[in-house]
Amino acid sequence: MTVYCILLIAGAALLAVYIREKIRAYSVKAVVIKSIVSVLFMAVGAYGWYHSAAGGALQPIGIFVLLGLLFGLLGDIWLDLKYVFPQEDAPFTRVGIGVFAAGHILFLIGLLTRYYPGGHPLYLILPFVLAAVLSAGNLLLEKQMKMNFGDLKPLLGVYGFLLFSMVATAGSLALLNRGHVVSLNLFFIGGVLFMISDLILNGTYFSEGKERPVDIATNYLTYYAAQFLIASSLMFLK
Repeated sequence: MTVYCILLIAGAALLAVYIREKIRAYSVKAVVIKSIVSVLFMAVGAYGWYHSAAGGALQPIGIFVLLGLLFGLLGDIWLDLKYVFPQEDAPFTRVGIGVFAAGHILFLIGLLTRYYPGGHPLYLILPFVLAAVLSAGNLLLEKQMKMNFGDLKPLLGVYGFLLFSMVATAGSLALLNRGHVVSLNLFFIGGVLFMISDLILNGTYFSEGKERPVDIATNYLTYYAAQFLIASSLMFLK
């Protein structure tokens, strides 16, 4: 647990430094710090997966979660490149969203292979129905929320469905297990924070006047808290 705590403390400290740098101005220094924070949440996941084995076999969910975290790191890089090459904004944004979407698919696979026992079809079907409704609602309320998704709208619809599916499935499986599985509970809380982060990011990307310091800070605080919690879920596997 000492190593785990050190990684969390280091991640929190560097995240505070990154947010300060990001609010000041976009810079190479900020990108480097951000990359290190992302490496740290991957390190938390890798250490947790190894630690939870306790001399036994590594559980397969670990590889899916670690790959999902890796795709998050890569998605961050692609989305940051839009600031380095502003003339290529759209392609980098598309790839970044696509990479994050692939990460959510990996998270979903990990959740279902580890925690879905078979049977109980409603616990599997309802999360996807809810995700479809939420994703469609997000697109339909575009004008009411004063956003402009442009030609990214279809991709955002797919991404939203996958994100909401991951969160709703984690919640459904936690409910199925009556909240007794710590690892699953952490994953669900992380998923909710991921969703909140993306909703904030929607505002900064697709509307005007929502790139204030408070928007930047809350976006990154919720995003990295989400990733560290999802990574931490591997620490408590049984």
